[in-house]
Amino acid sequence: MKTPPAPPQTASATDHCLVIANGQQIQSQLPCSIEHFLVAQKLLPRSVVVEHNGEAVAPSEFSQRQLQAGDRLEIVKIVAGG
Repeated sequence: MKTPPAPPQTASATDHCLVIANGQQIQSQLPCSIEHFLVAQKLLPRSVVVEHNGEAVAPSEFSQRQLQAGDRLEIVKIVAGG
């Protein structure tokens, strides 16, 4: 008797993919927002400046801007003091 074929594997709603942040490859669950990515990296969204694929992103857009595999981020921490 033949064994029935295994059911096809379905992709999960979130996949682990690589994002390049400050020149380093970081594995992240995608899709996700810049805000979610920053929090996952233990960065406060209001304490950084972010460039996404060469374009500056306003902090008000962090929650709407979605990351895709291979995206490049430049993240700079804001430091106050004198």
